[in-house]
Amino acid sequence: MEVTIELIKQLKQRILASRYLVAKMANAESLRLYFTIGHDLDTEIKQNAWGDKILDAVAARLQQELPGLRGFSASNLKKMRLFYSAWKPVNEISSSLTNQLEYSTNEVGSSSTNQLENTYFFKFTSIGFTHHIEIVLKTETVEDRWYYINQSAINFWTVRHLRKELVNKSHLNQINRSNNFKQVLPNEISNKAIRAFKDQYLLDYVNVEDTDDEIDERVLERELVLNIKKFLMSLGNDFSFMGNQYRILVAEEEYFIDLLFFHRGLQSLIAFELKRGKFKPEYVGKMNFYLSALDDLVRKPHENPSIGIILCKEKDNKKVEYSFRDFSKPMGVAQYKTSETLPPQLKNALPDAETLKKLMD
Repeated sequence: MEVTIELIKQLKQRILASRYLVAKMANAESLRLYFTIGHDLDTEIKQNAWGDKILDAVAARLQQELPGLRGFSASNLKKMRLFYSAWKPVNEISSSLTNQLEYSTNEVGSSSTNQLENTYFFKFTSIGFTHHIEIVLKTETVEDRWYYINQSAINFWTVRHLRKELVNKSHLNQINRSNNFKQVLPNEISNKAIRAFKDQYLLDYVNVEDTDDEIDERVLERELVLNIKKFLMSLGNDFSFMGNQYRILVAEEEYFIDLLFFHRGLQSLIAFELKRGKFKPEYVGKMNFYLSALDDLVRKPHENPSIGIILCKEKDNKKVEYSFRDFSKPMGVAQYKTSETLPPQLKNALPDAETLKKLMD
């Protein structure tokens, strides 16, 4: 008797779905535990006017009572108190976390489902405690925290990637975006486009000299192509790389787009033009030309209009706004920064390239 492929596929899906649910329930229970411990510690410390040093004594006593206990050091206890303090004022979270979350095999389809019906709580418990602590430490408002919780949950951000997004302050992208998507795209597409692009990209894997001189953009392009996997991760989900120096032929003359992508969610071609220096209004005319050519020569009938992103070192939002005002093609301007840039005081302390070469000779 031969086992059918469909049976194996069905069993595999059930096993993976069950493991996922168990992991989610375990994470929810861990967060509840840390929240309630934070509550207990905060209450006792305030009532007895203790300092944070008391947490060393608490951690030591816990080790005596539960030898080999891990994850409850003084520093972790401090984080639990911080976690509690950060979310105590938020009713939809604090009320859920202070309730005992009881799970059994008979309740998987009922009470646990009801508990997770709250969208906020579901996303909140979809990320780990380390994610939460990073977010609490590096954000100031509940709104900003929800942005990073939501993005971490739906995009499965690792802690390392989350830290990059926090350093990049990507939540600010939701407030002030330099694009004309709302003006030139239908609502259902423009909202997706706004969420798909950032106002600033952290390219800490790009190795280019950061000078005031505008060098050839091909240097930046080369670095991005060499690190295309990392650049795709910087862009986000649903981007597929189609090529660099993408050739289009208009009136028997060749033109080349620096980087061309396709976004599955938007069903749009995405053209990136790279600029090493400040944004200039004339860049918009060139991008408009590229998008017209892509729509006419490359875009397929079922696809949405092509979108252009001008990626530059610096931009002035008012100049960008005026530059877009009379153009109908969807475009945006984004900045990039690298973490390889030396502070001015260190840069001045180092010899220039020519001096260094002489010293090595």
